Amino acid sequence: MKRSHLVSLAFTALATFSLLAGCNSLDEQQRGWIFQPSDRSWGASAELAQDMSDVWLKFDSAVTGRPVKLHGLWLPAGGRDVGSTSAHAPLMLYLHGARYNVTGSAGRVRRTQELGFSVLAIDYRGFGKSSSGLPSEAMAQEDARAAWDWLAAQHPGRPRYIFGHSLGGAVAIDLAAKVDDEAGTIVEGTFTSIADVIGTMKWGWLPLGPLITQPFDSMEKVARLGAPLLVVHGSDDSTIPPELGRKLYEAARRPKAFVLVDGGSHHNTNALGQSQYRSALAGLFGAGQSTALIAK
Repeated sequence: MKRSHLVSLAFTALATFSLLAGCNSLDEQQRGWIFQPSDRSWGASAELAQDMSDVWLKFDSAVTGRPVKLHGLWLPAGGRDVGSTSAHAPLMLYLHGARYNVTGSAGRVRRTQELGFSVLAIDYRGFGKSSSGLPSEAMAQEDARAAWDWLAAQHPGRPRYIFGHSLGGAVAIDLAAKVDDEAGTIVEGTFTSIADVIGTMKWGWLPLGPLITQPFDSMEKVARLGAPLLVVHGSDDSTIPPELGRKLYEAARRPKAFVLVDGGSHHNTNALGQSQYRSALAGLFGAGQSTALIAK
C-alpha cells in the first residue's frame, strides 16, 4: 500500500468530495484508493512464481450475491517434489497488500516456504485473474475465509497459519478473530486502522473519521485472537510507521512477539529480516510445531 497514493492524494480530497458526491460514490472512491486493484506484478516476481501451481477457488458470495472465482498460487514445502517434507509441513495462507497482484508477492511467498510452510497465496476479487470488480473490505474478508476453508478441506488435520502484509495484515487479523482453528498469525508492515494511518499523514488533523467507509479496524479485533501473534515491522517503513505495528502488538493478548527489522522498509523487511523471522517463529510457535520451522 503506497503511502502517497493511499492518503496524500485520496483523503486530502475526501472531505470536499463527500460534499459533492453521494455515499455510493464516496465508498467506491475509497475502495479504489485503498486497494488500488491491479493485474500487475513487478521486477522478476513472475519468474519467481514459475514453479508455483495455479489454484482456483469457486464460491457464491454472501456479500454481493454473485458467484466468485479466486485465483491463487500454491507452493508446497519442498517445491513440486512432494515428499515427506511437504506431506507434513504446516500450511500458510498468504494475504497480500494493495496495488499488485499475487504474483507480485512471489518473493515473500517463496521466503515463507523456505521457513518450512506449504503456502497458498490468493488474489482478492479485482486483482489478477480473480473475479473482476472493485474490491471492498467485506469482500476481501470473505475471500480470505473461502481460502482458509479450502486449505482445511484439501489438507485436513494439518496446522494452518495466516500471514498478512500491509493491507493484507488487516485482512489476516479479521480472519484470525473470526476462526478458532488457526495455529498462529503473522502480520508484517500493517496498521491498527485506516483512521490511524490517516492520522500519521500531513493532513491527519482533518476530521475524516466519520467519512471512512472501509475502516479496517484491527485494534478492535486483535484482542480476540486465540492463537499466538507475530508482528513484524521495518524500522524505516515510511508507508506504515512502525509505531502502528507496535500499537497493534500491544493491544493483542499473549502469547505474542514483536520484531523490528533494522533498516527494513515497507517492501524489503521480509527479505532483510529472514533470520529474525526464523528465530521468532521457533520461539513463538516452535513448542507445538513441525520441526521444519526450527531445524532449518
